[in-house]
Amino acid sequence: MEILSTKSAGILTLEFNRPERKNAITNAMYISMAQAILDAESDPAVRAILITGKPEIFTAGNDLEDFLKNSAPVEGKAGDDRGVFQFMRALSGAHKPVVAAVSGAAIGIGTTMLMHCDLVYAADNAKFSLPFSQLGLCPEFASSLLLPQLAGYPRAAEKLLLGEAFGAAEAAQMGLVSKVLPVEELLPHAQAQAAKLVALPAASIRTTKALMKRSRNEAINLTMKTENELFFSMLQAGEAKEAFTAFFEKRKPDFSRFS
Repeated sequence: MEILSTKSAGILTLEFNRPERKNAITNAMYISMAQAILDAESDPAVRAILITGKPEIFTAGNDLEDFLKNSAPVEGKAGDDRGVFQFMRALSGAHKPVVAAVSGAAIGIGTTMLMHCDLVYAADNAKFSLPFSQLGLCPEFASSLLLPQLAGYPRAAEKLLLGEAFGAAEAAQMGLVSKVLPVEELLPHAQAQAAKLVALPAASIRTTKALMKRSRNEAINLTMKTENELFFSMLQAGEAKEAFTAFFEKRKPDFSRFS
């Protein structure tokens, strides 16, 4: 199973389990996670959700071959039925608290999804990146809204415009993660924090989360819609095609002919 989904002691744990491909996420994996979150929303036995990867890798982001295959425009379809949309809608709309434990690389969607989680913990080997501009694309799933809110505009601009990787300590300074721990302590700590949430009154936790998110829900939904329309339009443009061709050909892309 490329997504390990387990329920225990009130916690739904979703674990990326594709280490041979650096936990790169396929459309089927997105759908699996979306369905698990939606199922947890209606399951009274689940009181918290935990998302994690492997000690050496959280996720390399989209499996590019699978992503490009499933991202081709289909006439008459809006495209928001793709697995990644289903997953991010489920995650962003989850009423129950979501905890993330990140070790190793969290690339692209691997960093974007953290902005929609409630408690985020990172190992000291974690590396984050939002390389959309390097791929001829734009931010996704409200990251252009949420990252400036977390980190301030200048630091968010550096991460989103340049797309360069940054470490766990800087992520903590930015407010993207709450705490940095040694790799071996990360998952036990995240599990313990999730267990604390499980032990608290469920209605209180859900209501508190809803109140904190209330003022920005409309802006998040609107930004997600705008970003994703632009993202998939840019995916068909020359810059993105050059970036992906260069990636598969293992060469440096040349954007000099594009204005």
